[in-house]
Amino acid sequence: MEEKYSMILRNRARDSQDLLGGNSMLTLKHTVPAALSALLLSTTLAQAGDYLSLNGGYYDAIRHKDPAAVFGAEYRFDSFQYGIRPIIGGFMTTDNGTYGYAGFDWDVALLPNQLYLIPNFAVGAYGEGHGRQLGGTLEFRSGIELDYQFPNTQRVGVALNHISNAGIYNHNPGEENVIATYSIPVATIGHWMGR
Repeated sequence: MEEKYSMILRNRARDSQDLLGGNSMLTLKHTVPAALSALLLSTTLAQAGDYLSLNGGYYDAIRHKDPAAVFGAEYRFDSFQYGIRPIIGGFMTTDNGTYGYAGFDWDVALLPNQLYLIPNFAVGAYGEGHGRQLGGTLEFRSGIELDYQFPNTQRVGVALNHISNAGIYNHNPGEENVIATYSIPVATIGHWMGR
């Protein structure tokens, strides 16, 4: 599919030059939208279907007011457009803090089929356990992840996430966690299980 799209871009650029008599400014007006379309297409081609992502790391990694280890899992559904995919997940800290969430992430191919930048946003319910008080149950998560994808489409990465209540409660300290991720296509898990 990438080859077909590259051929379309080459033909469009050639046709633009022929049609416009080589006027580079007018050709640029046609080439820039085509290049942006190619970028958006590359994010959709980055997908390998649904992923199960396992993670572990350091909770309250920046402020260190109530640090703990954190372990979690996230289900990343197949993208629906431009590499944007729904996600659901949760984590638990060694202080018995819990967070369950749902939201979206966006696979942006820095090096197609190899290196991805993945911004994300989610909303969820937080239980502090014996750990950090974040002000209330409703908490928002935003973050960024950098993943390397192996030829078999499994990925390893590192992520930085910020969780806070966005000021909807009187107390809003927020917290950051730094985690390592390992993401496996669900189809691969099915193959391992003989399905």
